Parts: sequence; structure tokens; C-alpha cells
Amino acid sequence: MISTVVLFVAGLALICIAVDRLVDAAVAIARKMAIPQIVVGATIVSLGTTLPEILVSTTASFGGSAAIAAGNAFGSVICNTALIAGLSQTIRPAGQVGAAALAWRSLFFFLVIGIMEIYGGQKGAYGRPFGILLLVGFVVYACLSVRLSSSEERGEEEGAEEVSVPKQLLILAGCAVLLYTGANLLVDNGIRIAQALGVPERVIAVTFIALGTSLPELVTSLASLIKGYGNVGLGNVVGANILNLLLVIGIPAAVQGIPLERKTILVDMPLSTAVMTVLLVPILIRKKSSRVQGMILLGIYALYCIRSFL
Repeated sequence: MISTVVLFVAGLALICIAVDRLVDAAVAIARKMAIPQIVVGATIVSLGTTLPEILVSTTASFGGSAAIAAGNAFGSVICNTALIAGLSQTIRPAGQVGAAALAWRSLFFFLVIGIMEIYGGQKGAYGRPFGILLLVGFVVYACLSVRLSSSEERGEEEGAEEVSVPKQLLILAGCAVLLYTGANLLVDNGIRIAQALGVPERVIAVTFIALGTSLPELVTSLASLIKGYGNVGLGNVVGANILNLLLVIGIPAAVQGIPLERKTILVDMPLSTAVMTVLLVPILIRKKSSRVQGMILLGIYALYCIRSFL
């Protein structure tokens, strides 16, 4: 048990180190290329911080733990939104949010999760054809991100500072590797502790694994707030949630299909939609968030965790 705790802490340390450099590199790229921070957060940063979810779900699916693959994806959406965004907005509400960058991504998220809820409710599983459709959706999302970035708000701090974009991209890649290693240590040892306590597989997925693989998003959001780049954290959460639907479920579903548990369909999917509604709708209307939003989201996450274990 001592070695398990040591490895758990080591994983957390790796994540903290990697995220600190990841935020700096992402913002450096944004400034150099005059790209809005929220766009960088929703694309480059979110892809890097979502790698743990993608790899954990794919590995779990190959290992015959399909409940972990689906639970991890929807659990991560709930964790990213209710815990991470909730905590960030409670500490420092977002002001002057890039509405253009956020609006179409919000619509894209709700469209995708709406289709997934209807299909999953009817079929009780995501088969290979649907998994391939989700991967096509990722290609569409990536193309839209590139195409629409030129019409979205410009970077808050455009500048001609000397920054090597290839070097920063290499740093981002290195940070992604460290994030994956750290998240794996956290998840593997968290599962051992949970299994020793007799916690069911789905509960492990939507709590321990979802929280463990979402730690990169958590630390990224908090580091962004500390460094004064709040929109990077918000964009990261929205972008990561879209990637959770399209890649974390899409890849294992396209490989061999994912059966869905009843509680995933009745609880996790609707709650994912609900918390994103609480986060995004007020921001899109008012162009800023509030601490009340953050506290409501934190309350929802606390109730969700209690309900899962009971």
C-alpha cells in the first residue's frame, strides 16, 4: 500500500510539472501567431490533456472493460465541467469571453451528445459504424477549428516576441507524454485502492478514473488562472469535452464497439448535457461567467459523487 501511495503521488507530480510548461508553451504559440487564447485552449491544449482519457479508454476496451471506456468518457465530461470549470469560475469568473470561438463549439457539443443520447438509448451500445461516425465528427471539428480561427477574436496579447513555434510544439508533445505517464500512475493505483474497497467498475470509471484522467485539465485550468490566462482554461474544458465524445468513445467503439450500462444512459449522459448547459448558456448570453455558476456546478458534482457511491 505504501508503494501504491508513492506511485500515486509521483503521478500527480508529473502532471503538475507537465501542465505548467504546457500552459506556457500554448500561450507562447497563441501570442506568436495572434490566435485567441480560447482557441488554443480548445484545440492544442485540450488535445494534449485529453490523451490520458483516450489511451485509458482504448486500453480498457481492449481489456474487456467496456464499462470503463464509456464511463470514463462521460465521467470526464461531468468532472471537467462540474468540478474543474466549477472550481475555476468560483475562484475567478471568466470575463470578456471570446463568444465567437465558444458559441459554435457549444452548439457542436450539444449536437454530438444529443445524437449519442438518442442512439445509445435506442441501441444500448455504440457499434463500429457509430464509432467511425464519431471519428468523422472529429475530422469535421478539427477542420472547423482551423477554418473558423481566422474569423474569431484575435489574441488578447498579440506580439512580435521571439518565439520558436516548432520548439514550443515539441515542448507540448513532451508535456503530453508526461501527462499520460502521470495519469497512468494515478489511475492504475487509484483503481487498486478502489478495488480493495469493493467499488463497482462503473463507479470506478465515473469517479476515480474520470478524476484521474481529468487531472491534466484541472491543473491546466488552475495554472491558467494563476498565470492570468483564464480563457485558456475555459477553452480547454470545452475542447476536452468535445474530444471526450468524439475520440475517447469513438476510437474504442470503431475498433470493437462499446456496450452501455443502463445507468450510463439514464444518469451520466443527461447529466453531462445538464452541466454543460449550466456552464455555457449564461456565458454565451452575458459574455462572462459568475461565481454562482461555479458554486452550482461544484454542488452538482458533490451530489453526483455521493449518489454514485450510494
